[in-house]
Amino acid sequence: MHELSIATAIVEQAEEIARADGADGVSAVTVRVGELAGVVPDALRFAFEMARDGTALSGARLVVEQVTARAWCGGCAEEFAVGMPPFFWCPRCDRPSQELRSGRELEITEVEAVPAPR
Repeated sequence: MHELSIATAIVEQAEEIARADGADGVSAVTVRVGELAGVVPDALRFAFEMARDGTALSGARLVVEQVTARAWCGGCAEEFAVGMPPFFWCPRCDRPSQELRSGRELEITEVEAVPAPR
């Protein structure tokens, strides 16, 4: 399950961000996961729960924003969803697309830090 290594990296990066902001911990981490990123959101959530134990994220929740895979057809200027499994033929002009516009994302977009007591 490669989601565990991804979850571990998310926890490590979120800890670094929280530390840099002077926070005590993290209450939530939001990630964007593209439809074609090869990551199963439920498996990532499960792995995150294991990876966060004993860290500054021990009580944090993982928010997964799924991104639809979309391609662009240069022939007719149409953007379209490619679906799963992906199909890169333009539904408008029936030509293959060679430009994927979204769907491969795997990024942290927000870390909700718990402020340090003063």
